[in-house]
Amino acid sequence: MKKQTTSYKAKKRTVNILIHVLLAVLAVIWIFPITWVVMISFRAEKGSYTSSFLPKSFTLDNYKKLFTDTSILNFPKMFMNTLIIAIFVCIISTLFVLAVSYCMSRLRFKMRKKYMNIAMILGLFPGFMSMIAVYYILKAVGLSEGSMVRVALIMVYSAGSGLGFYIAKGFFDTIPKALDEAAFLDGATKFQVFTKVTIPLSKPIIVYTVLTSFLGPWLDFIFAKVICRANADYYTVAIGLWRMLEKEYIDNWYTCFAAGAVCISIPIAILFIYMQRYYVEGLTGAVKG
Repeated sequence: MKKQTTSYKAKKRTVNILIHVLLAVLAVIWIFPITWVVMISFRAEKGSYTSSFLPKSFTLDNYKKLFTDTSILNFPKMFMNTLIIAIFVCIISTLFVLAVSYCMSRLRFKMRKKYMNIAMILGLFPGFMSMIAVYYILKAVGLSEGSMVRVALIMVYSAGSGLGFYIAKGFFDTIPKALDEAAFLDGATKFQVFTKVTIPLSKPIIVYTVLTSFLGPWLDFIFAKVICRANADYYTVAIGLWRMLEKEYIDNWYTCFAAGAVCISIPIAILFIYMQRYYVEGLTGAVKG
């Protein structure tokens, strides 16, 4: 019996060691590209091809050039364009998704199941399939030129957000309807139940929705490129970083590209760190049932 116990413990210890080794290898694979991009952003040698894989010397000139040399590629303006668009889209999309998902979870009305089925089917197709039609619609209503490009991008990124309600609906389904009924008995309206009962219990899904809504326009390239076209004043950071890798710019802007990649990750990291505590609080305070 003792031998069996000892053998079982040895096998368990071996499995644990193998799991930890595997996790360590996966961690290195995941972290290495990020570390390499950060090192390239401080590399003093110019160009995309060098004699050594790792930088021989380091400098801050790449970051200085990124924010001061605006004659060819105006990265600060691209950064602000993207930040403004992402903030508005984040607010609008979050409101859309929460409102639609709450309605799908709590209300019963005609065409509800058909709407959910249509939304699921449409979600199977990538959004860029409609980009040509969307562009010509925006052009027809005068939203494809000048300062209206920002408005057009905000509309494009926000318009279809309501179709992505399935995850939030699944979370709302876990909140007991008895809480809603108790609030109704106390004289609360449906809007008050939504804002004062459901929303305080839904911090995890709100955080998830905010993060995904912000990341969409922040990282998108296809729609931004189609709508902005050659209008460089309204480029987003995705288009700016892509242009830095074009053959006429890559030799002088390759290390600045790495610096830009580091810079655009900062707002995402700040948003995640700030929202994470609400996510944890929501998980500890959420009602399951």
